[in-house]
Order: sequence, then C-alpha cells, then structure tokens
Amino acid sequence: MPITSTFISSSTGLTWNGAYHEIDSFDPIRALPIEASGAICFYGDKLVLVYAVKRNAWEMPGGGREAGETIEQGMIREIHEETNMKVLELIPLGYDIQTSQASDQVWYHGRFAARVEPYGPFVADPDGGITKIILIDPKDYKSYFDWGERSDAMIAKARKVLGV
Repeated sequence: MPITSTFISSSTGLTWNGAYHEIDSFDPIRALPIEASGAICFYGDKLVLVYAVKRNAWEMPGGGREAGETIEQGMIREIHEETNMKVLELIPLGYDIQTSQASDQVWYHGRFAARVEPYGPFVADPDGGITKIILIDPKDYKSYFDWGERSDAMIAKARKVLGV
C-alpha cells in the first residue's frame, strides 16, 4: 500500500503528488525509469545528512544516475561524492513516483538504506551542490527534513534493516 502525499518543492515552488512504495529487493525497480535516488545513510548509530545549497535544505545524500550506471552504482557514486564516504551495505527501501500538478512531469526516485564509513574528512562535493554534512541522532531528523509519513516509513525501515 503506497504512502501518498502532496508537497511543494522548495526549489521550484511547484506542487507535486507523491506515492512512496516499499520494496524488499532491487527487482521491482529494475524496469522503472529511476532517474535519481536518495539514501538514508548511517555511520555507526548516526544519521548522515547533507546540506543542498540550491534547495537551501538538509536532506539525505543522493542524486541523478549517469549514463550506463545501474541504480546501485549511481547511488554509491552519489554517496561518495556528497559525503566522501564508502558504502559498506546498500539495501533498497522503496521508490517514489512524483507527479507535478502543473504539468505532466513524472519522476521516479529510488530510496535506499546504506551503512557507510568515511574515506577521510568531507572537503567538497565535486559539483558544489553539497556544502556541508552532519551526523545526527536519527530521532532528531525532523529538525532537518520532514516528509511526513514517507520519511517516517523510510527512517523506520532503514533503522530496522541496518539494525541501528
């Protein structure tokens, strides 16, 4: 049963309808046109968040796939670029289907849980989109980003599958 919501994009001001679907393997999303992904990342018992300067917001690491990448390869690359962290474990949580109320745009986003560890200190995201990272107690995530029921479900499932 999908979790549905309506939200306003902080970067575009457009209103979107979203439907988050939980999954337990990569198989259900292999045939979907997943353009971007985000991961609930944990380093030890801390949740890793990144500051996206374009959106003026804290969020989970993630971004778009590059040509020829699998969903997993794209997610692992994005986590590395945005946090300077190595992915030790990557588990699918689900996917979002987001539709714009102003046009016929449809976006598919993969959602993952990741156990990570630093390669070294965070210096900078290569494309400049992420300017800071923080490690927080996961119970405090709503002080940084809150997608309502969708983010509650993602955080709860990530903590469960990673044992955090």
